[in-house]
Amino acid sequence: MLRALPSAVAFAAGCLVVAPAGAETIGGNPGPAHNYVCPHADKGPAIDCYLDAVQHLYTMCRDVKAIEIVEFGYEKSTEGTNGAKTEYCLDKQKENIKHPYLAALKEASISREAVAALKGLQQTWLSALSNLQWHKGESDAEYKLRVNEPYEEFKDRIAMIRTAYTEDEARRSAAVAAKHAKYTKHAKPAQAEHPTPVTLGEAKTR
Repeated sequence: MLRALPSAVAFAAGCLVVAPAGAETIGGNPGPAHNYVCPHADKGPAIDCYLDAVQHLYTMCRDVKAIEIVEFGYEKSTEGTNGAKTEYCLDKQKENIKHPYLAALKEASISREAVAALKGLQQTWLSALSNLQWHKGESDAEYKLRVNEPYEEFKDRIAMIRTAYTEDEARRSAAVAAKHAKYTKHAKPAQAEHPTPVTLGEAKTR
């Protein structure tokens, strides 16, 4: 039997909550009080919201699946409508992650490497979600190990994204600073205005 049922139930309930109209948005998602998409990245950058959502939304569906397994057992957890809660969660979270993903791509556009890594993480996340079903002949220990493995890959890819984006952002800032310094160095200093000398005769005439 799987443990941590209270946590699983809480996550399942979260899947079904609809955010109120007019709620504050974070990365394109309702928040902060109603932010079920990236709860650990309230008011943070779009990339942070997406990276949090990848782990959080996967956990939600993993725990919903755990509820079905506890209720029906492994072998019957996919029979008929027994897996309906998981299917709903998968569809719901695929929709929920769209806005944070697109916002993250936009924010990371200064770094081709970061954009490519974000796309790779999205594919890894989708693959992990589709692999939450129990495989015939799989033991309890094997199943739990398999559905927890994606977290390590998420962690590695997230670190890669942060490094690529941070390095490219630093290079871009350095290039802008260098350009500004070069312009300042070669700019001609402003010439001070000198009054036109006036001769004694001209002064009397005036």
